[in-house]
Amino acid sequence: MSHKTIAIILAGGKGSRLWPLTEKRSKPAVPIAGKFRLIDIPISNCLHSEIRKIYILTQFNSESLNSHVSQTYSLPSISNGFVKILAAQQTLEHSNWYQGTADAVRQHMATIWNHPAQNYVILGGDHLYKMDYTEMLATHYRHKADITFGVVPVPPEQASRFGIVKVNKKGLLTDFIEKPQDPDTLPGYESPVEAFEQFNISPTNRLLGSMGIYVFSRKVLFEILKNRDDHDFGGGIFPNAALDGTYKAVAHYFDGYWEDIGTIPSFFDAMIELTQPKPRFDFYDAARPFFTHPRYLPGAIFRDTMTRDSIICEGAILNKAQISNSIIGIRSVIGENSRLDRVVMMGADEYLNSSSFEKSTHKCSEVGIGRNCQIEDAIIDKNAHIGDNVKILRKNRRKDENRSPQYVTKDGIVIIPKNACISSGTIIE
Repeated sequence: MSHKTIAIILAGGKGSRLWPLTEKRSKPAVPIAGKFRLIDIPISNCLHSEIRKIYILTQFNSESLNSHVSQTYSLPSISNGFVKILAAQQTLEHSNWYQGTADAVRQHMATIWNHPAQNYVILGGDHLYKMDYTEMLATHYRHKADITFGVVPVPPEQASRFGIVKVNKKGLLTDFIEKPQDPDTLPGYESPVEAFEQFNISPTNRLLGSMGIYVFSRKVLFEILKNRDDHDFGGGIFPNAALDGTYKAVAHYFDGYWEDIGTIPSFFDAMIELTQPKPRFDFYDAARPFFTHPRYLPGAIFRDTMTRDSIICEGAILNKAQISNSIIGIRSVIGENSRLDRVVMMGADEYLNSSSFEKSTHKCSEVGIGRNCQIEDAIIDKNAHIGDNVKILRKNRRKDENRSPQYVTKDGIVIIPKNACISSGTIIE
C-alpha cells in the first residue's frame, strides 16, 4: 500500500499563534527538542511507513524550511523516491497565493497528478506524534473508503481546539463541528458506544477530534478539488464532501500521543515534558528514529555543571551552570554561575566570539547566556545573546501578552526572539 501512496505535507501557513518563533521562519521550520525541526516529524513518519514520495507545500517565510529539507532529505535515485518542495507561485491559472490547505493542493494538481498513485496522505507540518501510516491505509482499504480521517479522543474541556467529528457505529462520518465554543453543544456530537467497539476500546468520553490527517483515493481527491471551491480540508473539503452523501468517509482511531503544538503554551509544555523521566513522547526509539540534518558536532562540554531532568544537545558548552527541566540546544553556550529552570534554549547556527564577530551578520559579539544569570519559564530562540547578570524570573510575571523590542511575554512564558540581544543587568518579570 505504501509504495502506491504519495504524501502531501501542508507547510505554508503563517503560524501566527507561534509568533515570535515564526517571525523569521515558517511554523514547520521551528526548532524542537534541541536539534530537530517540526517538519522532521511528518517526514520521518512517512519514511518509516515506507512512503518514499513526499511533496511539501510551502509559502510564508520558507527559506529556512527549504534549506533544511534540501540539506537533510536527499533520497538516493535507486529508491525511486523523493522529498520535493512545491512553493507557492502565481500562474496564468492561479494569480492568488494559497487561500487555504485545500487550495494549496489544488494549485499544484498538475504536478502531483503526473506521479501515479492510488492514495494520497494529507498531513500537517505542526504536530508532534509518532504514527505508522500503513495502519491508516489498511483502514482505508478495509472499508473501501473514499476518504479516511484520523481521530483522537478529546476531553470536553479541550474540544474548542479541535474539529469534532461524529461517526456512526460503523465509523462513518455523520456530523462535524469546527472548534465548538459552547460546551452545551458537545453532547450532540458524541459518537455512539458501538463506534468504539471496532477500535477495541472502552471510551471514557465519546468526543472524537480530527487530527488533520487524511487519506484520499486518487480519483476522489482530484474530483473534489476540481468540482468544489472549499479552501481548506479541515473545515471544508473533508466534512462537506462526506456529509452530502457523495463520498464514503471512515474514521481511523489513533491511540498514541498526538499534540498540536501550534501555540506558545502548547509548544512550551510539550518541550518541557520531553525532559521528564517518562514523557508521553520521546525521541529514543531505536527502531523508528527521527531524522534531521546531520551536523557532525562534538559532544557537549560540562565544566563543573549540575543538571537535572534536562536534554543537553551536542556542541553545547556549559560552564559551572545549574540546569533543571530544560532543553539546551546545539552549540548553546552558558556562562559561569548561571541557573536555568524550565527553559527551552534552541541553540545557535554557529559559534560566535570576538574573532568571528566581524565576519558574522549577527548584532552581538557572542551567542548564548552570560554569567550569573537566572532564567525561568522561557524560550530562547536561536542565536540569541543574553548578557551577564540577567534575571528572567517567573515570580510576579504577567500573564497577558507583553511585547518589547527585546522580548515577548505570552501566557506567562518569556520568549527571546531569534538573534535578539539582552543587555547585561536586565531584569524581566
